Amino acid sequence: MSVLVRSAGPADFAAVARLTVAAYEADGQLKGETGYGAVLADVATRAAHGDVLVAVDPVTDAVLGSVTFVLPGSRYAELSGPGEAEFRMLAVDPAAQGRGVGAALVDACVARATGSGCSAVVICVRDGHAASAQRLYRRRGFVRLPEKDWSPLAGVDLLALRLDLTG
Repeated sequence: MSVLVRSAGPADFAAVARLTVAAYEADGQLKGETGYGAVLADVATRAAHGDVLVAVDPVTDAVLGSVTFVLPGSRYAELSGPGEAEFRMLAVDPAAQGRGVGAALVDACVARATGSGCSAVVICVRDGHAASAQRLYRRRGFVRLPEKDWSPLAGVDLLALRLDLTG
């Protein structure tokens, strides 16, 4: 499937909020959650503090997926240090999964990081969830950084991954 990745505009925010929450719910990541669904749905705030990218169908312009790209020190950065970019909240509409949308978003983030002169891209994935996303990241060359694993809440364990862009 061919997709176009571009920066999200305000007209995209409702679709991004819907599909992000739907994707996280479908993966079981919002069971017993404590407000993260509202954070995922607040696309306007994400866009004010990072770059929200969308993958769209090139014919219909329907939003199929999204991701938030950030640099160190920004509000949504969790792991990134000097010279590292980070992406968060990657989500693909459950109806569009398995069609290369996630890969296109990851590739766009890597290209953006490279264009910004970053030496690496770091991300977190929730342990025990997002198995297909973890496979995608491994195929793209991301490696585990166990020393950077962390837990924002009891029962929510995040695994750190890094892609070196200098090699």
